[in-house]
Amino acid sequence: MKTLINKLPGIILALIIAIPAWLLGNTFPIVGSPVLGILFGMLLAFWKRPNYLNHGITFTSKKLLQYSIILMGFGMNLFNVFKVGKQTLILMAFTLTMSFVTAYIVGKLLNINGKTATLIGIGSSICGGSAIAATAPVINANEEEVAHSISTIFLFNAIAAFAFPFIGHLFGMSNQCFGLWAGTAVNDTSSVVAAGYAYSNAAGNLAVIVKLTRTLAIVPITLVLAIYTSKKGDKNNEGSYNLIKIFPWFVLGFIATSVINTFIQMPTQLTNLLVECGKFIIVMAMVSVGLNSNIVKLIKNGGKPIFLGFICWIVLSLTSLGVQHFVMGIF
Repeated sequence: MKTLINKLPGIILALIIAIPAWLLGNTFPIVGSPVLGILFGMLLAFWKRPNYLNHGITFTSKKLLQYSIILMGFGMNLFNVFKVGKQTLILMAFTLTMSFVTAYIVGKLLNINGKTATLIGIGSSICGGSAIAATAPVINANEEEVAHSISTIFLFNAIAAFAFPFIGHLFGMSNQCFGLWAGTAVNDTSSVVAAGYAYSNAAGNLAVIVKLTRTLAIVPITLVLAIYTSKKGDKNNEGSYNLIKIFPWFVLGFIATSVINTFIQMPTQLTNLLVECGKFIIVMAMVSVGLNSNIVKLIKNGGKPIFLGFICWIVLSLTSLGVQHFVMGIF
């Protein structure tokens, strides 16, 4: 109880700052609440805050972030995986692989911090901010690495929401083609919804299903990263690091809530409320990330991560269209 009381002031601060970010993000979904949360936090990072706030801020950016991912599972229905069909899963396998490989190779060539490159690659490949939020604690990424990744991913989300419908009409894509493209090549759910339904209702419906199915990739990816991080820790620390310690237990919570939502009939209002709570806590966590970020250093070193995000985005988009044309015969 005493520990919780010590953390409460910092948690309340993150809550207060997250409220306007949440409201503005819902008003302007192209920008998104998580990005505004980080921005507001970074603007207040210059404030020399009392030390008693730091415990709660750190707790919010790490532990509460994990709990938010568990709540997000209530928005997943595992039957959607079967709805999209075998072909779509093949498409996602190609796009995810190419994006990961691109992030690794280009990150090395640009000499970008390995954790930042990993977060950008995962954010591009899976589901933007949610994937970064789930992965950051697994690889022990710090606030600046998370801030670099989130800001980079959401920059291209905003561009995609406007550019994809225009490109789709320019090339005369079918609703199926565009829905698959938007669902696999646009990162954040809000931008997928914006781009998909701007094209057509049919394209939007398919894009959302594909996007939610992509989200499930968080589970195997975080598990693989946990094993890799554990082995790397064992090597660097002479066996002091173990898989049990690094294992992302909150991912099991995400799986459990997904299973509950799929097989147990729960009131729609309740599941929607739980998912919205998860999204809001993510905004609180992003505020805390911003509060612990060095904005001067972030701007100074921001060029390379943005370029990496751009390359990943282009490769992801072209791979999706290429697989649809050469493998699936759609585009």
